[in-house]
Amino acid sequence: MDELPLDQVRTLLAAVDEGTFDAAAAALHVTPSAVSQRIKALEQRTGRVLLTRTKPVRPTESGQVVVRFARQLARLELDARAELGIADGRGPARLPIAVNADSLATWFLPALTRVPQDPPVCFELRREDEAHTTALLREGQVMAAVTSSPDPVAGCTVRRLGLARYLPVATAAFAARHLTGSLAEDLRAAPVIIFDRRDDHQDAFVRSLTNDGTGAGPVRHHVPTSEGFCDAVAAGLGWGLVPEPQAEPLLRSGVFTLLAPGRPVDVPLFWQQWKLDSPALSALAEAVAATAAGALRAPA
Repeated sequence: MDELPLDQVRTLLAAVDEGTFDAAAAALHVTPSAVSQRIKALEQRTGRVLLTRTKPVRPTESGQVVVRFARQLARLELDARAELGIADGRGPARLPIAVNADSLATWFLPALTRVPQDPPVCFELRREDEAHTTALLREGQVMAAVTSSPDPVAGCTVRRLGLARYLPVATAAFAARHLTGSLAEDLRAAPVIIFDRRDDHQDAFVRSLTNDGTGAGPVRHHVPTSEGFCDAVAAGLGWGLVPEPQAEPLLRSGVFTLLAPGRPVDVPLFWQQWKLDSPALSALAEAVAATAAGALRAPA
C-alpha cells in the first residue's frame, strides 16, 4: 500500500457520518453502488475490513484510523481554503466535540460564544459521560472532548480545565422522610436519582461514607438530562449529586438541603484534542480554557 486515495477516504468518512451507504451517496452526489465500490477498493488496498455493514455502519478498529485521518484531512483543507480566501461550496467548517451533560448545562455553551465566527464554524456536540468521551476521540468521531481522563488518547494533547464540584442534596421534606438516622445507613435505602446506568457518582459517594462497598439504594430513578436530574431532586423524587452552579441557588432559596456539609465531590475535567495545526481548533481550545477557568474550581 503506497497511498490512500482521497476519494475513497472521503467516502468512508461520509458513510460513517451519514450511517448508511444510501445516505452517504446522497451526500456525495454519487450512486450507492459507487460508495460500496470505493469502500471495498479501500479495504482491498489496506488489506483490512474498515466498516461493519450494520445499520448504521460502524468503523472497525482499523476503520477508526482511516476515519481520524479523513476528518483531520477535511479540517486542514478547510483551514487552507480559509487562509487562501477560496470559497468552499460545502458550507461552514464543522467541529465535532464530545462534552458531558453537566458541563453542557452549566458552563460549556458560553465558551462556544467566544470562538470567532469569521469564517463561520458549526459546532457538532456529542453528549457523553466525561468518563467515556475519550472513546469518541479514539474512534475519530470527534476532534476534541471534555473528559475526566488525564491520559492522552493517541495523537491528542491534554489540558487541565479544573474541578467540577457536585453537592449531595435533597429537599427538606425528602430528608425528613428518608434521612432521619445515620446518613450512611439511610442512603443505602433512600430513593436516589441516577443519570443513566453508567452513572456511578451516587454509588461512589455512598461507598465513601460506608467504607464497605455498599452503594446507593435500590429505588433508582433514571433521569438522563442535567436539567431534568436537578428538577427530579427538587421535586423530591430522590437525593442526588447536583452540580454546584445548579445546586447553589436552590440551597439559598431553601428548596435543597445539603446532606453532608464539607463532603463535596470534585471531578477533575480535562480538554483533549487532536494534535492538528488548525486555527479553528486552537481558537476553540483557548475559549474553552478561558471559560472553564472562571466556571470550575482550581485544583487544590
